[in-house]
Amino acid sequence: MTTPSAPASGLTNFSTLPLAPPLVQAIEVLGFAQMTPIQEHALPSLLAGKDVIARARAGSGKTVAFGLGLLSRIDVATARVQVLVLCPTRELADQVSTELRRLARFIANLRVVTLCGGVPVRTQVPSLQNTPHVIVGTPGRLLDHLKRETIALGELKTLVLDEADRMLDMGFLDSILAIVDTLPKSRQTLLFSATYPDEIRRLSRTLQHKPVEVTIDNVVSETEIEQLYFAVKPAHKGDALVALLLAYRPESAIVFCHTRNDVREVTAQLAARGFSVLALHGELEQRQRDEVLVRFANNSCAVLVATDVAARGLDIKGLAAVVSWELPNDPDIHLHRIGRTGRAGQKGLALGLCSPGERERLTAIERASGKAVRWGQLPQGDGAEPSRPQPPAMTTLIIEGGRQDKLRAGDLLGALTGDVGLPGEVVGKIVITPSLTYVAVRSDRADAALQGLRASKIKGKSFRIRRLG
Repeated sequence: MTTPSAPASGLTNFSTLPLAPPLVQAIEVLGFAQMTPIQEHALPSLLAGKDVIARARAGSGKTVAFGLGLLSRIDVATARVQVLVLCPTRELADQVSTELRRLARFIANLRVVTLCGGVPVRTQVPSLQNTPHVIVGTPGRLLDHLKRETIALGELKTLVLDEADRMLDMGFLDSILAIVDTLPKSRQTLLFSATYPDEIRRLSRTLQHKPVEVTIDNVVSETEIEQLYFAVKPAHKGDALVALLLAYRPESAIVFCHTRNDVREVTAQLAARGFSVLALHGELEQRQRDEVLVRFANNSCAVLVATDVAARGLDIKGLAAVVSWELPNDPDIHLHRIGRTGRAGQKGLALGLCSPGERERLTAIERASGKAVRWGQLPQGDGAEPSRPQPPAMTTLIIEGGRQDKLRAGDLLGALTGDVGLPGEVVGKIVITPSLTYVAVRSDRADAALQGLRASKIKGKSFRIRRLG
C-alpha cells in the first residue's frame, strides 16, 4: 500500500482532469466546478486505472469521485457487465445508482441496473435481459444472481466496495469474497470506507494490488457543526433528551443508539412525551423501513431513532441535528454520525449525552479531533407551562399504485391542485416506487387531500389511498 496521498498540486477544478466530453458536459450541467478534497486527491489515481483505498467522512463527494473514474473506463459498445458497485444497504445502492445515472446522462446507451433485496429475484431478471454495463447492489442479492447464473462478471473492469466497513459490520465478508472469486484477477478495485479498522486493511491486502491510499482529514469544523456534550446519569438520559429536543427544537433529528432495544425504548419514551418519532433498526421488514424513511425525509416525522448500522447509507437532505444517546466506542463512528448534519452550507448541530462510564470514549473523540470538547448545560425548567413538541409539518398519504401503473409525480400534483383544488405549496415530496406512491401534504390540509383523492380519479383510474402512520 502506498503512503497516503499528499495534496494534489493545484488540482482543484474539474476542468484540469482528462475527462471525456460527455462527462465534462454532465459536470457543467450539474454545476460542479471545484473538487472536494476526496475528489481532488483520488481522481488522478482513479482515472489512471490504479487501485485506491480511500477514507473520508459522510458527504465528502466520494460517489462523484469513483463515479467519474469508473464511467471513464466503460466501453458502451461492449455489451458486458464492466463495473460492479457493492453497497451495504438498498438505500445506499439506490443513491449510488441515481448519482451514476446523473453523471452518465450524456453517455448514449449506457445501462445501470440496481440489484438489491426487498423484492423477489425473479422480478429483477427482465432488467438483465439487455446486459447492463454497470450493476449496483448489495452482496447477498448479487451472490444470489450469480448462483442463478442471471449475471456474468467474467469481463469486469472495475469493482467498487462502498462503505466497506459497514458491509463487514453487517456480516457480508463471506459474500464479498465469494463474489470476488468470480471476477477477473486483472481488474481495478476501489475500496471506500469511513473507518480503517484492521479488517479493512486485511480486505485491502486480499483484494487490491499496490493501492493508492487517500485519507481526508476527518476533523469537523465548529463553523460547520456546533458540537455540545452533556453530563448525565444513565437513568436521567430520557429526561435530558426530551429537554434538549424541546430547547433546540430541530426540524429534523436523528437519535443514535447502540442496540435495537435502546432504539425501541427511546422511541417509546419520546412517543409518550408527544413527539412525532419513528424507529429504524434491523428487524424492520423492507416495506416498513421504506415507509419510515419516506416519512422522515418528507417532514412527516421530526425524530428518527436508529442504530448506526440501520442508518448506514441514509442521505437525509437538510438534517438539522444529530443526537448521541450513547457515545460510540470508535471515534470514526462518531465523526460519521455528526457528518450527516451541517451539509450544503447549512450549520449543523450535534449533541451528545455522556454518562460517567463513557468518559473514556469522550477522551478518544478529543484525541481524534485534536481539541477539547465543549460541555453544555442541560435546560432547566423555569416553573412556567412546559413547552410541547411541535406536530409534524407534513402528513404522508400512500397511493396503492406506482410506476407499474404508469403513475408520475406530475399526475399526483395535477390531481391535488386540479381536481382536489389544493394550492401547490401545500404539496411536498412525491416518491414513486414500482407499486406504491407516497405524497407529503401539509398536515392542516391532509384530510382534504385524502378525501379529495378518494373521490376523484388519477389518470382515469381509481386507487386505494390511505394515511400513512
